[in-house]
Amino acid sequence: MLSISGLTKRHGPRTVLSDVTFQARPGRVTGFLGPNGAGKSSTLRILLGLDRPTAGTALIDGRPYRKLPDPIRAVGSMLDGSGAHRSRTARNHLAWVARAGGVPKRRIDEVLDQVGLAGAGRTRVGKFSLGMGQRLGLAAALLGEPAALVLDEPVNGLDPEGIRWIRGLLRGHADAGGTVLLSSHLMSEVAEITDDLVIIAGGRIVATGPLTEVIAGHATLEEAFFALTGADR
Repeated sequence: MLSISGLTKRHGPRTVLSDVTFQARPGRVTGFLGPNGAGKSSTLRILLGLDRPTAGTALIDGRPYRKLPDPIRAVGSMLDGSGAHRSRTARNHLAWVARAGGVPKRRIDEVLDQVGLAGAGRTRVGKFSLGMGQRLGLAAALLGEPAALVLDEPVNGLDPEGIRWIRGLLRGHADAGGTVLLSSHLMSEVAEITDDLVIIAGGRIVATGPLTEVIAGHATLEEAFFALTGADR
C-alpha cells in the first residue's frame, strides 16, 4: 500500500502541494495525472525519500521510505529514465544498484532478459536509444523484486511494441498482488491499463477514484482530464 495523507510542500512563499491525499493499493494500477507543474514530481520525490514535506505523510507499507528496512524490495522506482552514467555499461549500472541493495548478481541477467536487453548488457549507456534507456530504468526498478512500482513516464521513447510490452508487465505485476503507481502524459495508455486514477492540478487533488467513476460523464479520459484540471489543450 502506498498511502499519502495531507501532503503539503512549500518553497518559501510558494505552495507546491496542498493537502494531497490518496492511496495506491495492491492488485491495482493507479494512474497519477496532472498538467506540467501540477505537483506530480514533487509528490513522487517525497514518497521516495528524495525530498521532505512541509506537512503530511507519504508512506510505503505504513513507513516513510527512509525507515524501510529493505527499500529495494519494498519499492522499485523510475523517475528520470535509467539514471545511469553514460560511460557505464548496462550490466555495470545494474551491478552497482544490486550491490547497494544487497541483491544477488543472478538478478542482473534475469532483469536484462525481462526488459528485452539481454543482448545489450555490455553496451555503454551513452549508445542507448531513449527507449533502451527506459528499459534499463525499468530493469533497475525490478531488481529487488519489489512489491510496489513507482514509475514516471515509463513509456516515453518506447515504440508501439514496447508500449504493449510494458502494459503487460505492469498489468501482470498488479494481477500478482503488486502495487503500481504510474505517472504519464499518454492518456490513451493510462486509460488502457489503470484501475484507479488520481488527478492533480495546482498542487491539489481534483479527482480520485476508479477510472470509470472519474471519467463518468465524459467521452474519454482526455476530455475528463481537461475539464477537471482546466489545462490548455
